[in-house]
Amino acid sequence: MKDITYYIYHIPGKKIGVTTNLKNRVEDQQGYGPGEYEILAKRYDISEAAKYEAIYQRMYGYPVDIVPYDKLNCNKNKLNMKINVTEQTTTFPCPVNKLKGRLMDNIGMTWDTDHGIFFINEYSIKWIMANVKTSMFNKQRSYIYNKAFARFYDNHQTHDYPSNGRDQYNGKTLAGGMSEQKRKHKQEYQDHDPEDYDMPAECCDEYNPCTCEPQLEPSQFDLIREWADKRGLYENGDTKTQALKLVEEVGETCRAILKEDFDEVVDGIGDCVVVLTNLAELQGVSIEACIDAAYQEIKNRKGKMVNGTYKKD
Repeated sequence: MKDITYYIYHIPGKKIGVTTNLKNRVEDQQGYGPGEYEILAKRYDISEAAKYEAIYQRMYGYPVDIVPYDKLNCNKNKLNMKINVTEQTTTFPCPVNKLKGRLMDNIGMTWDTDHGIFFINEYSIKWIMANVKTSMFNKQRSYIYNKAFARFYDNHQTHDYPSNGRDQYNGKTLAGGMSEQKRKHKQEYQDHDPEDYDMPAECCDEYNPCTCEPQLEPSQFDLIREWADKRGLYENGDTKTQALKLVEEVGETCRAILKEDFDEVVDGIGDCVVVLTNLAELQGVSIEACIDAAYQEIKNRKGKMVNGTYKKD
């Protein structure tokens, strides 16, 4: 009897993937119940499973994964950092102030998400460090949103590994090719991400023992992003429509100022912030990173007030 069974499954109209645990991966994590997906094949060898996944993806007209299932680092390299991946987030087993070093130690590492295959190189490290957040449940953990990371890949030329200096994927984005994350090892330090399930972590990893104490409440920006994500704005919106929306909100704010309507001015400013938050997210960067970049630019600026306007020297 074989120890591991690889299931090639199909969610009609969505994807074809591979997993060793249908209930955990397809039902619990992705939310599809029995009858909403079908098992296309079973294989007992990971290479065979990867081959048949690609065959079925072509047969059903889905994008074929650029990195085959059996070649993902999470399935073949025991030295990789033990990240935790859910539909919404990728969680790293270390605090923000130690993350860059851990990422540098794992350059070339790839992992699979519902939004595409991600990897670590000098460019993606910069994005991660600009957008990473501290877990609200455990300050020894940090995480990023997968949708935002996928947009970063789609909007930037990030596909060259530093080791070879060329585009080994012929200009194609890694984000968008869908396959299933398979936990190679039977004992994973955590099967869920507390950021998604609104509960403290039960454990972390051998390097960072868990405190299981709530740390940070979600910021207003986090709440805005959650609101927009649930309404499909990040999946179906784009920067052009948000830019036009911003012009509309600025116009309404200006009209409220001319009318000296205090409540409408407050509402207009808030609406502008909401649109800017979503515009930044669609651009593949956080609003916090944009604000910090602007502050770093102006903090040492010198000038003077002229007719109610600050004029820089």
